[in-house]
Amino acid sequence: MGISYNKLWKLLIDKKLKKKFLLEQAGLSRSTLTHMNHEEHVSTESLMKICRALQCDIGDIVEITYEKE
Repeated sequence: MGISYNKLWKLLIDKKLKKKFLLEQAGLSRSTLTHMNHEEHVSTESLMKICRALQCDIGDIVEITYEKE
């Protein structure tokens, strides 16, 4: 089981925002953004900051992925 942030990247494109917005408006660190770029887990607090900045729900930015065995 993994996590995908593809919904977040699409939302940023739809809103015509850059990842720099997440650093500045959501207050994310570069390392958190790097983890997200590599589809690694980040803290719930970081996800909440993103939701607050984008005025969206957590389901709008992340998705659980299930790998076939």
